[in-house]
Amino acid sequence: MALMVSGSQPNTGSQTCRWWIFLKDLSEKAKNKVVDVAGKVNKLGRDEPRRIIHCLKVGLAITLVSLLYYVQPLYKIFGECGVWAVLTVVLVSEFTVGGTLGRGLNRTFATLLGGALGVAVERLAAIFGDIGQPIVLGLFVMIINAVVTFVRFFPEMKARYDYGLIILMLTFSMVSISGYRDEEALIIAYERVLTIIVGCVIAVLVCIFICPVWVGEDLQRLIAANLEKLGCFLEAFGSAYCRVAGDAQIKIDESFLQGYKSVLTSKSSEETMANLARWEPGHGRFLFRHPWKQYLKVGTLARECSYKIEILSRHLAPEIQAPQEIRGEIQESCREMTRESGKALKKLAEAIRTMTLPTVIDFHVENSKAAAKNLVALWEDITTTLDDTTLLEIIPVAAVTSTVMDIVICSEKISEAVKELASLAHFKSIDPILTQEEP
Repeated sequence: MALMVSGSQPNTGSQTCRWWIFLKDLSEKAKNKVVDVAGKVNKLGRDEPRRIIHCLKVGLAITLVSLLYYVQPLYKIFGECGVWAVLTVVLVSEFTVGGTLGRGLNRTFATLLGGALGVAVERLAAIFGDIGQPIVLGLFVMIINAVVTFVRFFPEMKARYDYGLIILMLTFSMVSISGYRDEEALIIAYERVLTIIVGCVIAVLVCIFICPVWVGEDLQRLIAANLEKLGCFLEAFGSAYCRVAGDAQIKIDESFLQGYKSVLTSKSSEETMANLARWEPGHGRFLFRHPWKQYLKVGTLARECSYKIEILSRHLAPEIQAPQEIRGEIQESCREMTRESGKALKKLAEAIRTMTLPTVIDFHVENSKAAAKNLVALWEDITTTLDDTTLLEIIPVAAVTSTVMDIVICSEKISEAVKELASLAHFKSIDPILTQEEP
């Protein structure tokens, strides 16, 4: 018996050791997980501090609307329907003023229209008696919901009013169907509509008057940043492509090659911002009926330019470059074209960012066009003196020349679009003496 007890002690100790190791590993994993989550939270807050403010604003709005329950006089007015105000604040609170105001107005007017339609249909169906009432109600429910669903397929309606159309169908169906069995449903619907309006008003007021985030300003900064990235690429491309043979092995900072890539995928963000910006009231220099569509036009042209830059960037690869002596003959004109186009785009970005009339833009555009003409003439001289074998070797140079010329044309289009934007948005003028560049 003593031997059995003695033999079981090592097993017990081994099992205890395994449990201790397991618990130790578990605590280490939990600690690492907490540290990882804390790091992500810290990074998220540092990258965009406005997100933290938005979270506090949502909490404040919900607290304010919960007073419909906490304060006895308000509870006597709204009763149990006060919970709809809380749900409304949760559903309509967005990060930006445009998003909150758009969802709030969609929900308010859709609720009013859906409730009115529901009451009208319920009263109309009651005329047909007990037998005809459910049939008429069913027909109207089917027809109206089918029509509203079809309207949602229109791109313009889906972009701006999709949420409102969903609420319209939901409110109409609830009022018209529930009113058939419960006569008090109409009174309840009225109270719910009232509390929903209260919730929308509180959410919108908190969003506008406490550290507002204007999506229109974000769109403006995005368009300006995209033009800035394209300009930086073009200014650096000439030196990178046309570097002399002795420096071919020198590593250059090619971080600029990655900046323009974000412009290629900015269409969705720009369209979303423009749709939300249309809901925002006039503020600062963004007056009522600000030309947000013109920003989309500039953004479209910027993407068109970035597509050409994508092609141009591939010619920086050593395996597809033309002989150095050929590139040396066109390097000055090529560098001039890209440098002047880049300066023009950066000046246009500054004009959009500061909302000032673009200055000295025509100077840079004309310089790039003059360099393009010189390059065409130089290209004709080169091709007339080469044999067929050499012509095949300079195909990459021809591709670069053609692409750079397309970029010059695209830069001119962007310049015209920004000038149109400046006219529509009433950009302020500045003293040209203050903006004169040093030689």
